Amino acid sequence: MDDINIVLADDHVLVRDGIRALLEDQKGIHVIDEASNGKEALEVVAKTNPHLLIVDIRMPELNGIEVVKRISETHKNVKTLVLSMHDSEEYVVQAIEAGADGYLLKGASKDEFLKALHVVASGGKYFTGDISSIIMKNFVNGQAAKKAEPKKAPDEDPFNLTKREKQILNLVLQLKNNKDIAEELNISRRTAEVHRFNLMKKLQVKNLMELTNKAKAYQLA
Repeated sequence: MDDINIVLADDHVLVRDGIRALLEDQKGIHVIDEASNGKEALEVVAKTNPHLLIVDIRMPELNGIEVVKRISETHKNVKTLVLSMHDSEEYVVQAIEAGADGYLLKGASKDEFLKALHVVASGGKYFTGDISSIIMKNFVNGQAAKKAEPKKAPDEDPFNLTKREKQILNLVLQLKNNKDIAEELNISRRTAEVHRFNLMKKLQVKNLMELTNKAKAYQLA
């Protein structure tokens, strides 16, 4: 594998110094820059275009999750490894949803840290053991929730039109005026006008062309 250029983003100087010291004797790994807050991290990544950003979650200006999200949107070639003291489900899920390639706790061993770094830098995903269980739990719960959701019928009406309004719609699309509609449905002309007005309001259209297009789009008639 080619050399790995890394940017460290953490608001604690001691943490950055510790990581830099740990990586100094690792062949092919170079810490090319540092950032002390989220905003600075984005600026440094934009300037240096590293292979990997190691980022903490709790930082001033922008938190690590927001940084990961923006990096995944604007610098898709840059991998992100979240290194945090937080193992709460909320943080883990938010980081993954933001696009993090890995999540490691600051209490991890040197060997695990280096393994995570190489896996993520080479395009893989790395989540420490406890984190993996959280991911699996969320995946299982998410799948169960999806199965529990009632499936929407393909022809379900999103506008909740009444039976009468659907009749009016069909007649309007046949280019019938209020008088024709009243005679067809055996109702007063005034009632036909009210139904037509309510129909246009529900579909949020202003004229026959808009009504026709929306009716076709949603297969209402």
